[in-house]
This record gives sequence, structure tokens and C-alpha cells, in this order.
Amino acid sequence: MSGLDVEPVDETDADEADDHSIEVTPTEAIDDEERATIDVEPSDEPVDGPDYVLYGGKGGVGKTTMAAATALDSARRGVRTLVVSTDPAHSLSDTFEREIGPRPERIDEDAPLFAAEIDPDAALEEGQTVFDAEGGLGGLGGGLGGLGAEAGDLGDAFGGESPMEAMFGGAMPGADEAVAMQTLLEYLDDDRFERVVVDTAPTGHTLRLLQLPEIMDTMMGRLITFRQRLSGMMESFKGMFGGEDADAGADLENLEELRERIERLRAALRDPERTDFRIVMVPEEMSVLESKRLRAQLQEFEIPVGTVVVNRVMEPLADVTDDVEGEFLQPDLDSCAFCQRRWDVQQTALAEAHELFRGTDVRRVPLLADEVRGEEMLGVVAACLR
Repeated sequence: MSGLDVEPVDETDADEADDHSIEVTPTEAIDDEERATIDVEPSDEPVDGPDYVLYGGKGGVGKTTMAAATALDSARRGVRTLVVSTDPAHSLSDTFEREIGPRPERIDEDAPLFAAEIDPDAALEEGQTVFDAEGGLGGLGGGLGGLGAEAGDLGDAFGGESPMEAMFGGAMPGADEAVAMQTLLEYLDDDRFERVVVDTAPTGHTLRLLQLPEIMDTMMGRLITFRQRLSGMMESFKGMFGGEDADAGADLENLEELRERIERLRAALRDPERTDFRIVMVPEEMSVLESKRLRAQLQEFEIPVGTVVVNRVMEPLADVTDDVEGEFLQPDLDSCAFCQRRWDVQQTALAEAHELFRGTDVRRVPLLADEVRGEEMLGVVAACLR
């Protein structure tokens, strides 16, 4: 990118603002009567798009903001949209300025927008997962014990070992991530939503999460085989013990259903027509390098990167989108030495990013003077991502 021709900001009076107007202070502190407004124009683009949009990247680059803005824009165009966070350090509630629970709830009266912050502990307490907090088999434990063993007595049934160690040679790695993945599988497969936007955790956690379908699929296959053998054994001993293994069929159905969901998710994530994995970065060399590594690791999972979002670019909003009208506070690249130096750093990083992700859709979001919180400011970011 070349240098920017920056026009000075005028202080203008506000006339009338529609429902999406945003009040900002364009220069120094002034009276309320002299505020400027930014009008976010609705998009005329069609609502067609991927079923799943996942935002990933290094911590602190703005993944939550991008996910929230994308989901809000999608819902405002009539698409029943769920935005869900898998990051243990949730911030969707802060971004939308309202409390968001662990199960999908509608958060916008005027648009079909739903949100959830996955809470593995809550899922375990509600019995929504086949795993327990120690990486065990949760609610399926009783069925696996078979001979009167309850979930808490499985160690005795397996000769003192935990079921996971006995069957799979070790505990399930990352029980909280396994729970998050199973819950996410449920939401991705929920017919109530036409689009699911995922705010993922920082890079390392996200990659472990994406690896879990492979781990869980292998585990499910072994678990189903084991359960079938156990059911056969129970049939032989049913008369001797006088009991019924009534839950055996239900357990197997639950496992088969989970395995099918895993397979569907794996296929969907690898289909660029259905999934857009978007890497978020900031225009700094370290962030560019992190994004390069993330893309390489995603390629190992055969997950294509459809979009790269460069956040906090020091350029006028008008250079990025025509859907936002009005004056907006922006860096002074003519007389501010600090701004000039930062812009030089950003230009170098932007050039590297464009070269690295050649052939990939690269979108920019300007560095905004105001914090992006609430639907009005999210609408500004959404205009940059269209």
C-alpha cells in the first residue's frame, strides 16, 4: 500500500440520526450539541455465504470483535445466526454489553441473533457430555460398568484403573477441550441456525480443539466396539444376574450419533463452500509470523483459510468501506511523528501479509479511536468485513 492522503477532520453539527447512528467526538472535547454522527448503511449484498465462519489467531488481535460483528451483520440481513465462543476467557458478553450464557439465547429483538459462551463446567453439571471432568466417560460410565458398577465405581470394575487408561492407554487429553468440542458439535449441527460464527481461543488452544475430532473419532470407534462386546457378554450373564441391560442400546445410539456429528464436522470444516476460516492479525511482523504458522498448521488438518483480517490499520475508515458515512477521528499522519513511525511499521507488515496470503481475501479494519463495544460500533466493523 502507498502513503495516505489524510484530510483534516471538521467538527459538524448532528442533524437527525437513524437507529444505527454512532455519536463520536471527532477532535477535542466539545459540547454535546456539536457532536458528529456516523451512519452505517445497510448492505445490499445477498445473504448467501458459508454455513460456518471461524475466527482464529493470536490472543488479543480482535477475534471476538470480528466474530461478533460478522454475526450481527448476518442476523441483520435475515439469517438466523449463532455466535459462539470456545475461548475459556470469554469476552462476547463484554463486546455485546449484555450477559451471555452457556446455552444459545436470542440477544437481539430486531434480528435473529443468538449467542453462547461454551462453559465446560456447566455442560458437565448438566450432563450434556459423554466425558467427565477427569477425562472419563461421564454418564456412559454406568452402562460400561454393566455388572452393577456405578460411574463412581468404574475403577473397581477395571481392576483399579480408570476406564480411559484401561481401554485407551491413558486419560483423554484436555477434558475441558473435549467437552467444548462436543458442545460445539451440537451447535454446529443445530437446525435452528442457518449460520454459526465461532470465536475461537488463541492459536494453540484452537489447534488442539481442531485436532479433537480425529482423537474423538478414534476413541468413539474403540468405545463402540468395546460397548458392543460388553453388551454381548451381558446377554450371556443376564439370566445369571437376573438383570436387564436396558441402557445398552441407548448408549450405543448416543455414541453413534456423536461419531456421525464428528464426521459431518470434519467434512464441513474441509469444505470451502461451507466453511470460511478467517485468520485475524494486526499489522506487526510478529503477528504476521504467527498467522503464517497458523495457516500451515491448518493446512495439515486440510482446513482452507478463506479470509485474512488485518485489524487496527492506521488508515481512514473511508479508505476501507463506503458503507459508513460521516466524520471519524483518525491518526494524523502529517504532523504526528509517532503516527508516522507506526504507519511505516504497519506498511511493512501489510506488504508481508499481502505477499504471504496472495490469492486469499485480505480485509482491513482501521484502528478506531473508540472501543468497539455494543451493536453500533460492531456495525462499523461489520461494514469493513463485507
